[in-house]
Amino acid sequence: MNTSHQSQDFPVSIENLDKAFQEGKVQRQVFSNLQVHFQAGLCHAIVGRSGSGKSTLLNLIAGIDIADRGSIRVAGRDLTQLSEHARTMLRRRHIGIVFQFFNLIPSLTVKENVMLPLELNGIRDSETKAQSTLERVGMEQRLDSYPDLLSGGEQQRVAIARAVVHKPQLILADEPTGNLDEEAAQQTLNILFGFRHHSTVIFVTHSLELAQRADRIWYLKREGLHADELQT
Repeated sequence: MNTSHQSQDFPVSIENLDKAFQEGKVQRQVFSNLQVHFQAGLCHAIVGRSGSGKSTLLNLIAGIDIADRGSIRVAGRDLTQLSEHARTMLRRRHIGIVFQFFNLIPSLTVKENVMLPLELNGIRDSETKAQSTLERVGMEQRLDSYPDLLSGGEQQRVAIARAVVHKPQLILADEPTGNLDEEAAQQTLNILFGFRHHSTVIFVTHSLELAQRADRIWYLKREGLHADELQT
């Protein structure tokens, strides 16, 4: 794989990445010398079996987990060279994350959940921007509802609105349809893909059928993968 591209061409650029976890007395190697570049302006699907490292890869790109070796460049900055605070700030400003289990704050209303990233970033008119984004995902009738009163599909729409409301450069979604029925899953992908015009989208899925709707599919074939095992 050619690694000579400039970082601005790729919102995520990974070089020589190693990552292992200690499981009791055994060290499990998840990635070894991984090199991959996710091109800007596209929707990328990552497919692989359970335990292949899909969620770990998203957590590394988000700066939640730290690589043992190598570099991960997001928005032109190498996460492996940043402090925990700097990674948090980069994530807050440039990355939107959609979690499999929604991770909405139960004590906040739908609107308040979506306003939160704007308020953390000091963005004005947070209420207006949150309401506009919720209208875009079809949740304008539930602004004052609490998450526990919503269906799974509705919660996922709110989670997407929260992830995209601050117009991040990168959207990461971990099994965004994993807990939804087929109809809700298709609706969720339609909404998520609708934001790729201003953000690059990387999502993890176990469904090849859903992955085929992406611009690019990447396969994690087995644990301890090498760069030549990750292919489009």
